[in-house]
Amino acid sequence: MSNLDYGSLIYLVLLGGVLVFWFFVQNRQNLTRKVQQLAAWGFIFLGTIAAVGLWDDIRQTALPAQMVFESEGRIELPRAPDGHYYMMLEINGAPIRFMVDTGASGMVLTRQDAEKAGIDPSKLPYFSQAMTANGPVQTAPVRLREVRLGDITDTGFQAYVNSGEMQQSLLGMSYLQRFERLEITRGQMVLVR
Repeated sequence: MSNLDYGSLIYLVLLGGVLVFWFFVQNRQNLTRKVQQLAAWGFIFLGTIAAVGLWDDIRQTALPAQMVFESEGRIELPRAPDGHYYMMLEINGAPIRFMVDTGASGMVLTRQDAEKAGIDPSKLPYFSQAMTANGPVQTAPVRLREVRLGDITDTGFQAYVNSGEMQQSLLGMSYLQRFERLEITRGQMVLVR
């Protein structure tokens, strides 16, 4: 925290202390009832903070998930509330969530997802470069042992590990072009192989 954050925190604690002191002084004749009401409001406040903090987890469990129809070679991805499409793939046996990016040419893993897939990002040579909306980033080419989506398995797949900070691994056209058809209809991305 910066000095400004500490100053704001101290100010808010002092202000809250003054308000609580004033509350007790004004309501000393009905103190038991007021303490019960204060506790109830405190629990409501804490519950609201917990719900806000856990909203992403709650939203992920409430959202419809991708559906893989293996016999048809068909995958349906629902559009997420942020407007993007996400796909879960197993990379070298590790489940990794990708944001589908038709504007990206390749599959790009975050450093954290590369570690989950058994790749040590600190030992990679970051000599290639990718252009992003935020400018150029250094990447390291890797060959993935296995990329699996249900019964669909690709081996020896070329991907990249991003050297910088990236919130989400990207699934670009190098993987998507392996499907015969890609269409977006009624809030769903449908991939057919």
